[in-house]
Amino acid sequence: MASTFAPRLVNGPFGDPGLFVELRWQGNAVLFDLGRNDGLPAADLLKVTHVFVSHTHMDHFIGFDRVLRLFLNRDKCLQLFGPEGIVDCVAGKLSGYVWNLTDGYPFAFDVTEVTATGARRAVFRASTGFRREDAELRPLQVAHVQAPGGTPVLVDEGHYRVQAAITDHRIPCLAFAIDEPTHLNVDGDALAKAGFGPGRWLAELKQALRSGAPDDTRLTVARADRSTLEVELGALRPLVRATQGQKFGYIVDTRFLPENLAVLLPVMHGADVLFCESPFLDEDRDQAALRYHLTAAEAGTIARLARARRLKVFHYSPRYQGRGDLLRQEAEAAFRGRLDPGVLAELGAAVA
Repeated sequence: MASTFAPRLVNGPFGDPGLFVELRWQGNAVLFDLGRNDGLPAADLLKVTHVFVSHTHMDHFIGFDRVLRLFLNRDKCLQLFGPEGIVDCVAGKLSGYVWNLTDGYPFAFDVTEVTATGARRAVFRASTGFRREDAELRPLQVAHVQAPGGTPVLVDEGHYRVQAAITDHRIPCLAFAIDEPTHLNVDGDALAKAGFGPGRWLAELKQALRSGAPDDTRLTVARADRSTLEVELGALRPLVRATQGQKFGYIVDTRFLPENLAVLLPVMHGADVLFCESPFLDEDRDQAALRYHLTAAEAGTIARLARARRLKVFHYSPRYQGRGDLLRQEAEAAFRGRLDPGVLAELGAAVA
């Protein structure tokens, strides 16, 4: 299956956290966390339509200014989601600059603050000097999820959706999963046999199928000779095959506690790749607990409990410079190995 998503970490495992996910057939991207992103080409960053911030510790938010500078004079509205307090944090960032010459700029931030009981939303427009405008509230149930089918959705664009879980980092911290509910793959042989050619109409065809459009919906189709004709959706259905889409999880800055796993595991369930922080070796688990972080072994255990297919660890503590392989090996051993019955008993209902 050709993947819709092309995910990559913004930095190396010892660098600031960040996951860039390009949506290959859409020409845009989403970004998880705003740590330093100097290594991410401007052309890639400008593809981003949605930013999901786990929390606003410096290593997760210092890249906000580069995003602001690149987007400032663009005719775009950037959607930004974050935990409780994110609206005030964005307002504070923006208030640190003078905006007396931006009245003709079209750019805006649309910021949604995710909490356990709902959401708070504000818009900041360059044309008004980024004056805060409170916007319509969006009810979001994002905590205490007990089953994969009931996981909360922050964004649903049809071809992808993003879900969240609120965890404890001594402050609310968000973990995210992005998935394609159904992957629609065009049968190239059937396309050629029908005399049709490639083009943007195929994206429109997929969107019509995802949205449940009726069979008599007419689409403008490109022929192989580059001419066009109108065809009803029902006649085009055999060109497309539906398969299970891919899913990627993103976990940073949390503790290995039953209450955290109770909300994390349903959201991360069945991830093709789980990107998970792994700052400490298990021999330093007391330090990990003190800093409200995971150990490598705990990261591997979460991936195993979530039934992820692959685990990618990152966000290493600098104390392990030159020993990063130990973190990766410990996480992989826990992921592939046998679950400790004592750990399972301690976690109880969270892993039931």
